Amino acid sequence: MPLRIALYDLDNTLYPFTSGLMDLINERINMFVQQRLLLDLDAAMELRHHYFETYGTTLVGLQKHHAVIETEDYLTFVHDITLDALSDDTALLDAALRELPLQKVIFTNSPQEHASRVLQRLRLSDHFSHLLDIRAFEFAAKPHPLAYQTALRALGAAPEECVLFEDTSANLGPAKALGMTTVLIAPPSITAHPHADIVAEDVLTATRQVHAMLMKCVV
Repeated sequence: MPLRIALYDLDNTLYPFTSGLMDLINERINMFVQQRLLLDLDAAMELRHHYFETYGTTLVGLQKHHAVIETEDYLTFVHDITLDALSDDTALLDAALRELPLQKVIFTNSPQEHASRVLQRLRLSDHFSHLLDIRAFEFAAKPHPLAYQTALRALGAAPEECVLFEDTSANLGPAKALGMTTVLIAPPSITAHPHADIVAEDVLTATRQVHAMLMKCVV
């Protein structure tokens, strides 16, 4: 079954992790957990790590174990950041996305508001037909299997028709198990991963490699 849809993660995938944008978000998450649960920084970071490892996001852990936490309050607070760290010099990526002959979809654990702001800052909004966010999955965030199944249902797609671009290696396993083609965006020191069909150091290289793979199949 030929590829038809490219699922792109957002943070640290469509832009480089070296931008430091996720560091700003992490600082806001730490601050939120400290303030709402009355914890010091070390305890907040330890709790966050536990929830992330267990549920895929801090938010899901807070939802399950802390009734005082309001989801929309959390989403608004932690994404209240400037996007100045992101470069809008994305002409090469814009061209690569335009040339990739697949339907392109954002598939992110972030909320739609943050994703839309990032796409506008990067000048890439026009490439994506759908924006599937944490609310679309009813907060069953990647790597929870329900997130992938929800995306497939929303797109009317079979797993074999999809290629997933991700920077978080833990999110590749469920996609690979379903039958998706998987791409890991990783530092140059990482050249292979058991759940990745392609490993690339940035999204531009990854998109070009998938394009080349498609052209080879056509020939």
